[in-house]
Amino acid sequence: MTIGIVGAGQLGQMLALAGYPLGLDFLFLDHSAETPAGRIAPLLAGEFHDQTLLAELARRSDVISFDWENISVEALRSAARGTRIAPPLKALSVAQDRLAEKRCFQRLGIPTTRFAPVDSRASLARALKRIGMPGVLKTRRFGYDGKGQYVLRSHADLDAAWDLLGSAPLLYEEFVPFEYEVSIIGVRARSGAIALYPLNRNYHLDGILRLTLAPWAAPRLARAAQRSLNRLLEDFNYVGVLTVEFFVHRGRLLANEMAPRVHNSGHWTIEGAVTSQFENHVRAIAGLPLGDSSARGHSAMINLIGTMPDARRFLAESGVHWHDYGKEPRHGRKLGHCTINETSAARRTLRVKQLLPQLYPLLALRP
Repeated sequence: MTIGIVGAGQLGQMLALAGYPLGLDFLFLDHSAETPAGRIAPLLAGEFHDQTLLAELARRSDVISFDWENISVEALRSAARGTRIAPPLKALSVAQDRLAEKRCFQRLGIPTTRFAPVDSRASLARALKRIGMPGVLKTRRFGYDGKGQYVLRSHADLDAAWDLLGSAPLLYEEFVPFEYEVSIIGVRARSGAIALYPLNRNYHLDGILRLTLAPWAAPRLARAAQRSLNRLLEDFNYVGVLTVEFFVHRGRLLANEMAPRVHNSGHWTIEGAVTSQFENHVRAIAGLPLGDSSARGHSAMINLIGTMPDARRFLAESGVHWHDYGKEPRHGRKLGHCTINETSAARRTLRVKQLLPQLYPLLALRP
């Protein structure tokens, strides 16, 4: 079986590495051949909306998936007629639009922030009157890692925010002074079977994920996250991996966004779970039984951003697993990650406190 994947970044690379031992083949489509997945699998080089290349990908693949959200749903639907696509395009379409995403959460009874669509200065004024300040003005599409948003703390911020973002469809939502962020990752098979991973605790700096701890020992929050994720998986008749990120605010969860793909906060599962999120994604879309999603001990995953540190310093540490994506250094770019596994949460915390200052001295490991 050949799995076609639109996007050939590090997520695609890790999908292929997980699928090869299962006897699966991979074919990628990306705008450049110089990509992480292009180093290990055949690749069609061209634009993601190229109908000819998408049709070729469909013709040569038994199922098509994707490793990021910002691809044309219509182009993929048109070119891939007659070929299975997983996860479903409905989920991809909702995840691409923050307004549709919020409305989906609302429809399924998943708590989220108060929000309002904004398409003019007048509608922004109405949203401000209803929701108040502070708030966050966001582009509805193409926002990730803190991009495409502006915090409004007073009316003095309005002109600058509108000048920056006003040319695109927008969403205004209340500013939530959340305590921290968590995410949950689950997978649904074609048979309807579901496997859920433990809750992740995520730490960001400058809008970019730097550290994930898993499992995160918060049973009540974990149960609430599982309920929300199950509702989404069933509602979409989902196949593959789905991730939901939440704010923790006053002891309850507020859904922030979802990702219809394998997720950065789940990289720890490669070494830290019985079956990684990557293997379970390809199992699901290939029609294979799901693997055990239980954690093996207690894991920490540290993203390597902008520049790669000397691997020898970290590999000299016992139990450090190193992943270099082979990408050119660039400010804010995810170049790799490392994972450590320990027998207890306390030992994990100790290891992280030893390693983290070498990479992110400003990142506080708060409870």
